[in-house]
Amino acid sequence: MSPSRLPGSRERDWENGSNASSPASVPEYTGERAWARLSIQHIIHNALSHCCLAGKVNEPQKNRILEEIEKSKANHFLILFRDSSCQFRALYTLSGETEELSRLAGYGPRTVTPAMVEGIYKYNSDRKRFTQIPAKTMSMSVDAFTIQGHLWQSKKPTTPKKGGSTPK
Repeated sequence: MSPSRLPGSRERDWENGSNASSPASVPEYTGERAWARLSIQHIIHNALSHCCLAGKVNEPQKNRILEEIEKSKANHFLILFRDSSCQFRALYTLSGETEELSRLAGYGPRTVTPAMVEGIYKYNSDRKRFTQIPAKTMSMSVDAFTIQGHLWQSKKPTTPKKGGSTPK
């Protein structure tokens, strides 16, 4: 029996001019593409597990981030790096309508606008690393980003220590 003749096969039966499975048995597409969301989740999961938060020491933080992804209804997740050294800081979701990024977990600005973005990165799952891409706008192909250095909160200024003796 050929694969196109197997029960439930979706291959076209060219001799009869129809599909091997009944069109009535195939559910009609009615909503968002769940596979696209799962694909993005899988990429971010791999990036966190193999690159950003690899190792036993980062496991608690990685697990918290992965739980937030599972709870979220967002379709696109992006990782915020501190700088070009690709050090993980936070996970963001992208709003398609406003192009604004909202922090889901981690440390960084609560929201990020396109004007705040400095660099854009794509995760290469074969090499298990991020590479900077020459793009200026966020899209579904972007996996991580950096923001301009001056947007990071600097350390609070230290107050001078009070000395035990004062010159007279």
